[in-house]
Amino acid sequence: MTEMQNRRPLKSRSAAWAQSLAKLLADGGAQADTISAASLAFAILGGAFLLWGGGDEGWTRAIAFLGAAGCIQLRLLCNLMDGLVAVENGQGSASGPIWNELPDRFADVILLACAGYGAASGHMPGGAELGWSCASLALITAYVREFGRGFGFAPDFSGPMAKPQRMAALTITALVSAIEGLWGWHGETMMVGLAVIGIGTAITLGRRVRTLARRLAERSGQEGDEA
Repeated sequence: MTEMQNRRPLKSRSAAWAQSLAKLLADGGAQADTISAASLAFAILGGAFLLWGGGDEGWTRAIAFLGAAGCIQLRLLCNLMDGLVAVENGQGSASGPIWNELPDRFADVILLACAGYGAASGHMPGGAELGWSCASLALITAYVREFGRGFGFAPDFSGPMAKPQRMAALTITALVSAIEGLWGWHGETMMVGLAVIGIGTAITLGRRVRTLARRLAERSGQEGDEA
């Protein structure tokens, strides 16, 4: 299976602004692997903002959560650009598949775990555990997708809480957390957001496992018919 076949279907990939930005980066000498590394750097910075915001008070807390939301979106932008620069603009490398996948797994863990620790630092019992649960579910969900690829099946990017949806939910959670003090909350928004992400990711995991089991059963039946 080619890396082209392993690309997540994204409408934004064909958008004029995305194509133009990718060409600008490629013409400027940007390498896809470097952009992938930048996505991890933004995730680390976003995680730091989540930790800061979770334990802070007042207007600096709002700034921290706004910074986290921005970093999460910049991480996703890098995820979009690295593929466009590598494939459409021919700047890929032999190690590109590693850079395309591995930083994403670290980024998921960093952002979700830091969100949990941030909530815990705001005196939310179970925040760290909830963050790590979300991070673990995200890793296992990605593993099942790659596990299916190992059997030769097309990658299963189904949701309802795949990576883009997880990061969208975390972005919204960070933005609401920036203003939750207006109604007297301090960390409750992050706990609710992580709970939604965790439940949605668990559903996604179950759906992908069920799809893989069905595909394997269908293949077994076809092989039996041929025999």
